[in-house]
Amino acid sequence: MPIQAIEPRRLYRQIADQLRTLIKAGEYAVGTRLPAERDLAAQLGVSRPSVREALIALEVEGLVEVRMGSGIHVVARDAAGPPVEAGAFGPFEIIRARQVLEGELAALAAERMAPQQVDGLNEALALMEDEIRRGITPIRGDRLYHLRIAEAADNGPLLRAVTELFDERNNPLFEQLGQHFENRESWSLAVAEHRAVIDAIAARDPEAARSAMQAHLRNSHDRFADNWPPGEALGASTR
Repeated sequence: MPIQAIEPRRLYRQIADQLRTLIKAGEYAVGTRLPAERDLAAQLGVSRPSVREALIALEVEGLVEVRMGSGIHVVARDAAGPPVEAGAFGPFEIIRARQVLEGELAALAAERMAPQQVDGLNEALALMEDEIRRGITPIRGDRLYHLRIAEAADNGPLLRAVTELFDERNNPLFEQLGQHFENRESWSLAVAEHRAVIDAIAARDPEAARSAMQAHLRNSHDRFADNWPPGEALGASTR
């Protein structure tokens, strides 16, 4: 059963379904290694991030295992873990949505935030830095930072949208991806990017704030799309 090109709709689920079928049929036997991401992307006619989301979904289900420096290995023919919910958003889709929404909210914050609210952003950033120093994944500080920027719009639906998008980090796909790609170095880069947004907001420069937030989320996207890294993750709760 050869790999077939697929249409660009619900990409990661289509890719995961096709690979799952091939594994179950024995085309990729337990103990063997799947083709490299770039080769799968070329055969399927899709992007590498879409392939990565599909592989992460299969890893959540217990069908494959990512081994640093060795590739993606088939470890079971039948799923041992919980199936990924049909409506689960892919991590890259979530980040792209946040980039559009939160860039505009950062611009609004630059127009509206009072000095004490900017102090609140610095407090959230300090919490992130403290958590990183203690070897804890700095989700509390990160969440507080992004929600405080959203609060500056004084718009309940927008705040809810940002909250729900951020909390999608708790879905199994995002958590599994984070286990491979989030570490002390990546979080230190995120802190520096957060600081650039605060500087633009404090300077009351909406365009600079928009650009800095969009750059931060674009960089987050690219870090998740990078080559499988050897970095050491932070803490037991690392995402």
